[in-house]
Amino acid sequence: MNNNDILRRIRYTFDFNDTKMIELFALADHLVTRAEISDWLKKDDDPAYKELQDVEMAIFLNGFINEKRGKKEGVQPEPEKRLNNNIILRKLKIALNLKDEDILEILMLADLRISKHELSAFFRNPNQEQYRLCKDQVLRNFLFGMQKKYLEKK
Repeated sequence: MNNNDILRRIRYTFDFNDTKMIELFALADHLVTRAEISDWLKKDDDPAYKELQDVEMAIFLNGFINEKRGKKEGVQPEPEKRLNNNIILRKLKIALNLKDEDILEILMLADLRISKHELSAFFRNPNQEQYRLCKDQVLRNFLFGMQKKYLEKK
């Protein structure tokens, strides 16, 4: 999955308008314009489409965490320069204050069943032997399950 797809899905799931998206970036001390947001949200075949870089996605997710959990005092965390699905899943877990059982439940909403051990492997240190890469299929199903869970609340 690319960052633009993930951004579109989060925006849709939580019904964020452009102003809210700009606010989320600002919560991570980063200014973006409405035009940038618009270009990131365009379909891949649109001539005005702009690819959302990893660092920009990390900033957005940090802002999302600050929105949902409250901004920590002092220096804000440095956004990652390189993202992978494991980091994105971890940031969404933190923002939404999810426990492992909650994530497994969200995945089941998308008809994906994995064990608690498989899930915990995604959150391990990459240097550990038990660490596993979170594949696109898992993240895609998590985002789909998230839509089902959070859109039903509205």
